[in-house]
Amino acid sequence: MPQNLDLFPIGNCSVSALIDRDGRFVWGCMPRIDSDPVFSTLLGGLEPPFEGGKGLWDVVVDGAVKIEQAYLRNTPILRTVVTDADGASLEIIDFAPRFQQFGRIYRPTAFIRLVRPISGVCRATIRLRPTANWGARLAEHTNGSNHIRYLCSDMTLRLTTDCPVSHILEERTFRVERTLAMFLGADEGFDADVGATCTRMLQQTEDYWLNWVRGLAVPLDWQSAVIRAAITLKLCMHEETGAIVAAMTTSIPEHANSGRNWDYRYCWLRDAYYVVQALNRLGAADILENYLSYLRNIVDRAAGGHIQPLFGVGYEPALIERFAPDLPGYRGMGPVRIGNQAFEHQQHDVYGQIILSSTQAFFDERLLRPGTIEDFKALEPVGERAFQLHDQPDASLWEFRGRANVHTYSSVMCWAACDRLGNVAEKLGLADRAQFWNDRAAKVREAIDTHAWNETLGRFAATFGGEELDASLLQLVDLRFIAADDPRNKATVAAIEAGLRKGSYLLRYALPDDFGTPQTAFNICTFWLVEALYLEGRVEEARALFQEMLDRRTSAGLLSEDIGFEDGELWGNYPQTYSLVGLINCAALLSRPWTSVR
Repeated sequence: MPQNLDLFPIGNCSVSALIDRDGRFVWGCMPRIDSDPVFSTLLGGLEPPFEGGKGLWDVVVDGAVKIEQAYLRNTPILRTVVTDADGASLEIIDFAPRFQQFGRIYRPTAFIRLVRPISGVCRATIRLRPTANWGARLAEHTNGSNHIRYLCSDMTLRLTTDCPVSHILEERTFRVERTLAMFLGADEGFDADVGATCTRMLQQTEDYWLNWVRGLAVPLDWQSAVIRAAITLKLCMHEETGAIVAAMTTSIPEHANSGRNWDYRYCWLRDAYYVVQALNRLGAADILENYLSYLRNIVDRAAGGHIQPLFGVGYEPALIERFAPDLPGYRGMGPVRIGNQAFEHQQHDVYGQIILSSTQAFFDERLLRPGTIEDFKALEPVGERAFQLHDQPDASLWEFRGRANVHTYSSVMCWAACDRLGNVAEKLGLADRAQFWNDRAAKVREAIDTHAWNETLGRFAATFGGEELDASLLQLVDLRFIAADDPRNKATVAAIEAGLRKGSYLLRYALPDDFGTPQTAFNICTFWLVEALYLEGRVEEARALFQEMLDRRTSAGLLSEDIGFEDGELWGNYPQTYSLVGLINCAALLSRPWTSVR
């Protein structure tokens, strides 16, 4: 099958993997999402002498003529049904265990595959070929009577199975006459019946997800799309620390041969803010609470100083960017990057996103740990940084590598930081601090109104004193900096639509950057346009554009970062949290109310 992003994520908030339409594990890093990939086929490894590829795990049915795939309802458990030319069929169930056990969540660094006959008898070959050193070689292995140990770069894996081990080691084709269970995890003994245990874990994992979804406050329309997006956003959380990664992959180019290949397996405080904002609208308070713990640790470590825009899922500050020379890249379009140089950037909007993410804790009485006066005092130095930097150049939310300006979006986020601190202080009964932060917010607003508004063009510009257009200006309404019916906003929206819209989709910006002129649309920007159209009263246009974006989703119901203007092909890292946030927000905005059917 040609390489594309039509992939199904599975995971348990500790580990994740992507499975293609042939039922192959083609991407997965262990023990963490930012580790060396043990499944690396997505970024190469297809060349001889590894017939069929390396860095994969598949079940190849002899004479297969039909493959059907779908998640079990409201879960990230994938079911693949393969039928051969004689009509015999089997199913493959793939998942990462997650359920309540011993008073805590059991989420091992492990994947389970169950292979079950459905009708007739299929002949199949199981190929498990994890890689080491970023695709440089197959992992060395040893084995016992019921297990195989793989010596990967960042951990030693153990496959425990009731399938004959030699079938897997020799990649022998055999008759599948009974259910086969495979548990791939840490190099630990498996002191239980593997078949019965994996079957039990399947049921418990399904029950967990069904109950989690049941607690979501979904809109009436597009429920399945919203639920799938919400589940996937949860899979992008590293639950141990609360970090939320921007995507599960690295180095999927923004468009063909662009060199715009980035590693998104880290926690951008900006992206995480948008994720918790969207999930809050669905009532998923568990992810917010866990992320706020991550944020409080970041704020403590900063001690009132500079806060970088992204960190590793374990709070790692230095994400040194380097290349993986042994992986040719997605469709051979390298380079494959490890790390992200943006950790060195000045991106001033981050101070606003920290405070906006934290504000709900002071108002939401559902939370196990409400915000305290001590939390507020810890946030005030973040607000002070926002105030001091609101009119200083930065790399912008788009992370320009070769230029810096005073970006309007960053300044508005700095205003939001001060404004929300005023709200929190008032809630806590701290009248003097509320006045202090409201005064600071007013000063930042004055600077934005003076320097970001281009009187000649009659609209806001992307930079102070500039003329550039930027899709992020559509966020001024969502941040409550300006009303949707304000003539200034209407003029800005009209200019963005005229200057950045290309067909149905929206560019982030149109000017050349460090890598040339952008050739694809940024999916969340198109969702921002949907919101703007709705707020202008162009509801049918908004719904039509939203439906078009839904139609571009993969078979898993997901989106990547970017989309081609001409063919609608998905590009960029996948699944992209930004894009799924846009889907959730627009569905909530455009849906009919529940009162229309109750």
